[in-house]
Amino acid sequence: MDYLNAGLDVVHGYFAWVATDPFDWKLFLQLSSWGVCLFETCLLLRQFPLYSNEAPPAVLADHFKPETFKKSQVYGKDKATFSLIAGLYKQVVDSLFIHYGLVAWSWKVGGRIIAKLGYGPEYEIVQSIAFAFTLFFVSSLPSLPLQVYQTFVLEEKHGFNKTTPQLFVTDLLKSWLIGFAIGTPFLAGFLTVFRWAGDRFVPWLMAFLLTFQMSMVVLYPTVIQPLFNKLSPLPEGELRSRIEGLASKLKFPLKHLYEIDGSKRSSHSNAYFFGLPWSKHIVIFDTLIKQSKPEDVEAVLAHELGHWYYMHPTKLLSVSQIHIFSILALFPAFLRAPPLLRAFDFPPAVAAKPPTIVAFLLYQMLLTPFEAVVGIIMNAISRKFEYEADQFACELQTKLQDEKMSDMGDRLARALIALHVENLSTVWVDPWYSAYHHSHPTLTERLTALEGYKADVSAKKSIGQKKEL
Repeated sequence: MDYLNAGLDVVHGYFAWVATDPFDWKLFLQLSSWGVCLFETCLLLRQFPLYSNEAPPAVLADHFKPETFKKSQVYGKDKATFSLIAGLYKQVVDSLFIHYGLVAWSWKVGGRIIAKLGYGPEYEIVQSIAFAFTLFFVSSLPSLPLQVYQTFVLEEKHGFNKTTPQLFVTDLLKSWLIGFAIGTPFLAGFLTVFRWAGDRFVPWLMAFLLTFQMSMVVLYPTVIQPLFNKLSPLPEGELRSRIEGLASKLKFPLKHLYEIDGSKRSSHSNAYFFGLPWSKHIVIFDTLIKQSKPEDVEAVLAHELGHWYYMHPTKLLSVSQIHIFSILALFPAFLRAPPLLRAFDFPPAVAAKPPTIVAFLLYQMLLTPFEAVVGIIMNAISRKFEYEADQFACELQTKLQDEKMSDMGDRLARALIALHVENLSTVWVDPWYSAYHHSHPTLTERLTALEGYKADVSAKKSIGQKKEL
């Protein structure tokens, strides 16, 4: 621990000027956020011409009917147009909020709220909670029209929306209430760790955040998600038998197998697993079950179990801890920096003793360019894991010594194509756009890779047979 603290002290020394020297942090944030926004706009403009292609890639030519491909192109172009307008709109709103000092205003309003409840400014944690929810509520209002348009115009136009206005409002209110119910104790604990640990908060705060993450792994699917969707045990039948048989052969600690009513809100489909290392749960969307054959759904689950087999969730968690550490390691330089708060319109009395939550929020906002780069790196790691999971599914025949798995690669390819066709997913994707936005390889890339994996399996099988002879 001493070595860690000594190293952090050295790093903080390079940023000591932040706490003393005036700097136009507001201008820096405006320029950096607009830089990221314009970069994302350029990526969208690179993607736009691909929606004019009149035929799918050669590898998909036999799988997309002309009318289906045309629909997917129109849907993709409509989504890209919406993303372009929404991105610029959000950036303008954020810039106005920054320019007119929304963060400082929210801190003042938070103080007024707790004053009416009988608390003074010495109750920093209470005011921080009031501040956080005031800022969240005000900043989320401008995005509501975008959510309404996306749900009831864009998705409705292309036949995917199943959400009623009543359900939309109910979901919104539920999400706000859940955010308050979880956010209040989280912020209280977060700030208490800061106050208790002092300048040596980094390892303790990381432990707190990791504990929270692991708690959410259990709470979200078991407590939160059932408030929005119904999870029912997957009925007995061929699909259940296939999945339970596969899980048993791989020694996957399957505890529950659920079907979720995803069709309640959308026609899009998915499948995933969650849980602690010794107790896993698999969830399959009812839309996926309706759209695919049992053997193809099994292939999708074989891919998902590949993530478990190669410990991808654990590896991603480890990478996220490195990311969190890098953020927290630099924060002490910004924690007690009056010039930072003065740059964002805080009065001298507040800036002289910066509230922890305010300093941390402003610090995170300044990291916008850094987070954009981290996003690209995380996408690259995620795509690598997707390829590995696809390869795992192809190699199940060899791993389990089961000839019934010999066509798993073909089944997975068929399932991926069906998912893209049913979801009208874009099949022409600019590589730069994909690197920045997509955590999964494109369908063309995955199908090409699957052909290679199947060829490798066949070659290894042939070599093994020759050795036996």
